[in-house]
This record gives sequence, structure tokens and C-alpha cells, in this order.
Amino acid sequence: MSFFKKLKDSISGKTESVTKQFRDGLEKTRKGFVEKVSDLIIRRKKIDEEFYEELEEILIGADVGVNTVMNLVEELRAEVKQKRIEDAAELQPILSRKLMELLRGDDDNSLNENPDGITVILFVGVNGVGKTTTIGKLAHRYKQEGKKVLLAAGDTFRAGAIEQLEVWGKRAGVDVIKQQSGSDPAAVMFDAVQAAKQRSVDVLICDTAGRLQNKSNLMEELNKIFRVIQREIPSAPHEVLMVLDATTGQNALTQAKLFGEKSGVTGLVLTKLDGTAKGGIVVAIRQEMNLPVKLVGLGEKMEDLQPFDSDQFVHALFAGMISEEVDSED
Repeated sequence: MSFFKKLKDSISGKTESVTKQFRDGLEKTRKGFVEKVSDLIIRRKKIDEEFYEELEEILIGADVGVNTVMNLVEELRAEVKQKRIEDAAELQPILSRKLMELLRGDDDNSLNENPDGITVILFVGVNGVGKTTTIGKLAHRYKQEGKKVLLAAGDTFRAGAIEQLEVWGKRAGVDVIKQQSGSDPAAVMFDAVQAAKQRSVDVLICDTAGRLQNKSNLMEELNKIFRVIQREIPSAPHEVLMVLDATTGQNALTQAKLFGEKSGVTGLVLTKLDGTAKGGIVVAIRQEMNLPVKLVGLGEKMEDLQPFDSDQFVHALFAGMISEEVDSED
């Protein structure tokens, strides 16, 4: 069975609406990346040095990341040699398979939950990446699953951050624990954990300040928040999710590296994938950070925050080719 047929079968059991969300959300990347690869294959047909150079350019242009691209093209060269492939068209399923392997990794990308009580999820990330929006959408998601959710407004320094979180709280039908603007974020977290215990909440989602300029202060603030939460719920936080804006491409990767691994981050959320043709950044981040991508933002609607699924991602990118190939096999 061909790779594309297998891929189609692997997602056939998944919800059609989710498959559509991935397809719609990755449309710009599909046009900016996969269609260029297809065009290259039609134009060149022959696999030579110029073919590899142009493929490298397309992949780097889609923000797959220079190191990752060099390794990927090296692997393609080896496979072409070993299997004596001459027709460029035969490379498409191989490239798709390799991208999926790069995206998959060994990590479990489902969200960790506390089996014995309140699950605490902490959000970090610079201002403007869609952190508050993501918190609102995740609260909605948990609520749809029948869970009792509470939000903590720990970003007390950014003007309007508390109000913005309250707006999302109202939309999702979830209460927000807050203090005055400028208060100590750790004090807000203390109140939030107490309230979560009193109200028998299932999930507490905490917003934190998003300033990278003075990293040491931010780390101290986060450490203080960790201590306050852990005193009350020793196993918490169960997730520390860093939100990155996919439209900023390599800049998102730089941000992730800047304070991702040092701040106890357990997973990444990539927002605004629908707004960029550089969705290849998911591959770069997956390769260069030792962290799983846990959630992706594929649009404006409440339902457009989805758990990351490498099968759905690659299927959405290569959707046109898959239907062509499967039709020709039928």
C-alpha cells in the first residue's frame, strides 16, 4: 500500500471536522510549500544537483529550518541512490514520510492531567502571541468535555491583560480569579489555587506575564509562582505551555530557545498557523527544541485550537496529492 493511501487510512477514523480544520488552517502553507514542491517535480522531472538546490530553497523558505533541511536533503539523496530513483515524482511520498517522521518524535503530545485532583496548567510566552486567546479556547475545550474550569489572571503588568482574560472567561463560561493591575502574580496564583480547591475545580489555567526583555526577573517571577502553587498542590504545575506565534517563523524558534527550556516548559502551542505560509516552522521547532508541540491554533473560532496531530498535519499539507493518488488507484 502506498504511503499516501496509508496516511489517508490513518486519519479516516478521525473526526471529519478536525480533518477539515487542519486542511483549512494549513491552506497557506500548502500553497506556499507543497505546491512549489509539486511544481518543481513537474518542471525538473530529473533528480540532479539543481533539483536538490531548488528543493532546499523551497524548504528553507517554508521555515523548516536550515539544519533540518540539510539533514533532510542528505537523507533524500541517500534514499535516491540506494533505491536508484530517477523520476522526481517518486520523491513526493518519500519527502512526506520523512516530514512526518520529523514531526512525530518520541514524545507523547497529549496534555498531562492530574489523576488525583486539580490539574494546573501554566501559560508562558511574550505579549502578542495569542496567549490569552489560547487560554480562552482551551478553557472552552475542557468545558465541552464536562470539566469544571477556573482561570487565574497572573499577567498583572500588561495594560488590559486582566480585562482581556475576563472577556475570554465570559465567552467560555468560566470564572476568572484576579487582583488589581500591578499586583504580585504569585499572590494571584495563591488565591486561584485556594478558590480552585474550595470550588472542586478540575482544571486551573494560569496566565503569566509575557516580558522577555529582562529574563532574570521573569524567571524569578515564574519560580515564585511555581513555589506558591507547589506548596498547595505538590505535583503541580502539570503543564507549562509556551505559546509561540507561527507567523513570526524563525523568530518564534528564537523565543522558544531563549527561555523555553530554562523555565520548566513542558510543551509548545503554535498559534496563527492559518495566517502563515511558513507552517514548516512546526518541523523546525520540533527538531531543534527538545519539546513536543501540544496544541495548534488553526483559526479564529473557539473550536480552532486543536491537539497537534502529525498525521493530520502532513495529510492537510499533501491533501491534493493524496486524493489524486488514491483516485488513480481506485
